[in-house]
Amino acid sequence: MSNRIYVAIDTPDLTRAKAIAAKVRNHVGGLKLGLEFFAAHGQPGVRDMASIGLPIFLDLKLHDIPNTVAKAVQALSPLETAILTVHASGGRAMLEDAKAAAPLGTKVVAVTMLTSLDASDLAATGVSGSAHDQVVRLAALAAEAGVDGIVCSGAEVAAAKTAWPKGYFVVPGVRMVDGPAGDQKRVVTPRAAIDGGASIIVVGRPITQAENPDAAARAIAATL
Repeated sequence: MSNRIYVAIDTPDLTRAKAIAAKVRNHVGGLKLGLEFFAAHGQPGVRDMASIGLPIFLDLKLHDIPNTVAKAVQALSPLETAILTVHASGGRAMLEDAKAAAPLGTKVVAVTMLTSLDASDLAATGVSGSAHDQVVRLAALAAEAGVDGIVCSGAEVAAAKTAWPKGYFVVPGVRMVDGPAGDQKRVVTPRAAIDGGASIIVVGRPITQAENPDAAARAIAATL
């Protein structure tokens, strides 16, 4: 992929989503559609966005018993998305079944730890150790289960790539230098994410909320 930026289109407004995608389509490598968009528009909305001509990253973070996740992945298969997310914490059997149910052209990537969380959030849920330790543990589980890669913050991607050289690494929570972090706690710049080993980066608000989204996308691409 010549452009490793996926722009996060996190809005339930289909008209706005299509307008943003149309503005940035020449300076990003794909579109990430998340739960907010999918809850509002479902598969028809995804197809509508795919008609713009960019690869689709469907970020639903599926997490349930193995059979349910496998059936959900099968139900999504007609969309032929480039990337689909599940939660690594769903366990090995769930990850294996999700990958087995996915179309050959879809990368199944496992979310390790949300970038909105930090060590104190882990402790509150009964998980000991640092965010780094948790990501490395779940990356190893994902590799053993045979999925294509993981989602992790830029703070952990280098360690994950060292342990899994052939993995596919998605880094969200990307922010420009001195840009607002918003609700993200573990952020890096686009260049730092790529240097750390990211296969693609996911950029949302720095592009979608910019006065000129196209110029913002071009500026980020220029740093890579």
